[in-house]
Amino acid sequence: MNSFLQFLKFEKRYSSHTLLAYQKDIEQFLAFTTNIYETEEPRDITHTHIRAWMVDLMQKGITPRTINRKLSALKSWFKFLLKQKQIVKNPAVKIIAPKAGKRLPVFLHEKSTQQLFDEIDFGEGYQGARNKMIIELLYCTGIRRSELINLKEKDIDLLKHQLKVMGKGGKERLIPFHESLSVSIQNYLEEKLKSYPLSGGGPVFLTDKGKPVYPKMVYNIVKRYLSLVTTSDQRSPHILRHSFATHLSNRGADLNAIKELLGHSSLSATQIYTHNSIEQLKKVYEQAHPKAKSI
Repeated sequence: MNSFLQFLKFEKRYSSHTLLAYQKDIEQFLAFTTNIYETEEPRDITHTHIRAWMVDLMQKGITPRTINRKLSALKSWFKFLLKQKQIVKNPAVKIIAPKAGKRLPVFLHEKSTQQLFDEIDFGEGYQGARNKMIIELLYCTGIRRSELINLKEKDIDLLKHQLKVMGKGGKERLIPFHESLSVSIQNYLEEKLKSYPLSGGGPVFLTDKGKPVYPKMVYNIVKRYLSLVTTSDQRSPHILRHSFATHLSNRGADLNAIKELLGHSSLSATQIYTHNSIEQLKKVYEQAHPKAKSI
């Protein structure tokens, strides 16, 4: 397991979050085969064991999307074991993943984002400036939570109005932003320097104790303020990323451009953001076309 995780970390450059998820999924599978078939040796596992595990997960109400994610971890593991000659046959080859319906992204309406930045009081001092800047940067650039946490001051070019982030798989990308955001960032960095004089050049976002922010903290900050403008159950940092992409799509942005901004490896991952544009086109058609009401 350790060799496999090291391979994913250094060869595939997977994030620590993905590594932990893969480890848990594989350990869960091995616990199942040990309990039901009294074996956890990879060489003794067959496709029948994997299918039985899938059925067990389905009976427990696990969604096809989650099962597919777990299967992905399992397939990667067996592929690695085969390459390392620890098994002679890959039992996951015959496995067909269950079909999962496309899940449309949850996002904030533009009116809600305007309310968020124009009407919500984030408070005074560094804490208020930081909380607002976190939400503003997530929405205005579409970066991931992990990318925001790892952002350093040197990664932001205020003159060229762009920032550099290291995305999934160690892929670097440049993201442009508006001049108004550049002013906001400059004001925020000045406020940070007042509270933490020795923080210049380091992480962009700090805790109240001057340490780098961490995932749960960013999640809680975003959830707290999104709760003030939306009744949706989903109020995570990723909702701001979805909002960024959806609003770009609604206003006619090229899909390939959105793909590059988000750092997606394939266009298929970006296509989910066209859903709202299509719905708007339907409304325009129904309201404007002479034959729409009779069709």
